Amino acid sequence: MITNTRRAPRLQVPEMVAVRDQMTGAQIGRLGNISETGMLLITSVALQEDALYQLQFAIADGRGGQLQIDVGVHLLWCEPTHAPDQSWAGFRFLTLDKGQREQLQRWIEDRLPPA
Repeated sequence: MITNTRRAPRLQVPEMVAVRDQMTGAQIGRLGNISETGMLLITSVALQEDALYQLQFAIADGRGGQLQIDVGVHLLWCEPTHAPDQSWAGFRFLTLDKGQREQLQRWIEDRLPPA
């Protein structure tokens, strides 16, 4: 049995949420799962492990619009998936605006299955 020891619950993200590198504007992947402290991306671009990135993605704002989330992250690990030219990439959030963090927390909580 595998026990999840993470402090913050992770939300599996079934919809397509594109993630962009703020420095280049290029889409680097899509959300696989997310918590208030980090995220897993499915990516098809080469990323540098132990590097810092400024990323951006949009989530529903609860009023029919989109909220841009800008986050500074640390790439903790990266490993290939079974699909050609794709990798899993695990990030830890370093910087996230307080208001955006609260919106992200609500977005996650609204989508988590009941305990």
